[in-house]
Amino acid sequence: MYAKLEARRNRAAEYLQRVAGMPDFDADDLLSAWHGRRGSAGAVNAAGPRSQLSTLALGVRLDSFTKIKELMDKMLSELKEQQAEEAKFKAYCIKELDENEKATYGKNEEKKDQEAKVAQLTALLAKLAKEIAEHKAQVATTEVEIKKASQNREAENAAFQEVVADQRATQAILQKALLRLQDFYKKDIGKKIIDLEVAQTPPVQFNKYNNNAGASPVMGLIEQILEDSTALEKEATSAEYSAQANYEKFVNDSNALINNLSASIDAKEKATAVTNLDKAQTEEDLESTIGELESLTAYEADLHGQCDWVVKNFDIRQAARLQEMEAIQAAKSILSGDEQTGR
Repeated sequence: MYAKLEARRNRAAEYLQRVAGMPDFDADDLLSAWHGRRGSAGAVNAAGPRSQLSTLALGVRLDSFTKIKELMDKMLSELKEQQAEEAKFKAYCIKELDENEKATYGKNEEKKDQEAKVAQLTALLAKLAKEIAEHKAQVATTEVEIKKASQNREAENAAFQEVVADQRATQAILQKALLRLQDFYKKDIGKKIIDLEVAQTPPVQFNKYNNNAGASPVMGLIEQILEDSTALEKEATSAEYSAQANYEKFVNDSNALINNLSASIDAKEKATAVTNLDKAQTEEDLESTIGELESLTAYEADLHGQCDWVVKNFDIRQAARLQEMEAIQAAKSILSGDEQTGR
């Protein structure tokens, strides 16, 4: 009986040693690294499958069946747990990397939009500043033009007043002269003077007094001058009214333009204030987005540091661990009396 048990022990140990020496266990270092990262207790857990199977083979030769089977069951349980944990970790890596990639893409698009908005708002602020400066310059120019027009109007009105005063003074003098001539020639004053001279004999004889034959043309000339003066006054007055009307229209139009420009300046200054706030908020959002992108980049680097090794070698490690589990199961079957296993 004892010899039979010893034979089983030897066959199981030889089988484990043979499997441990197979080239398929070149993944030994990969699995050893995975075991070590878990920080699990026990030197066996920190070793690779080649080392574990060799250690187990030695245990099969030295330990009791009950103890070695318990160790095998424990190892199988741990290997299954590692398989599941590694599969879960790979799924986590793929999920996190995918979500990080999507989030990074979204943030980059958001960053582009924010940068475009900042550029747009900057251009708008420059446009508003230019228009405000142009409007203010136009207001100043219009105010100067109003002042010049007022000065010209005052000068024109002064000249008009002078013309009217001169013409009216001229008309008054001519009216008086014309009245005197009319009294002399049209009311027989001249005839009466002549008759009086005939009735009286002066001590000294003078030539005979006759009516001035040129009296009528003189009166006609004075009347023509009066008409011309009156017409000139009317023309000056009409020109004055027209100039005053044009001046008032110019001032009203200019004031309306200034009011419109001032209203536009006020609106543009308010728009500038709003745009500055919008730009400041967008720049703040952009800075936050850049910070989030930096965090995503750092997290991606961390994920790659954790996951690249796992994802790259996942299939190799899973297959090696499965082979290790199958070897332990086979050795356990040999110990349990399955004569066909391991042959």
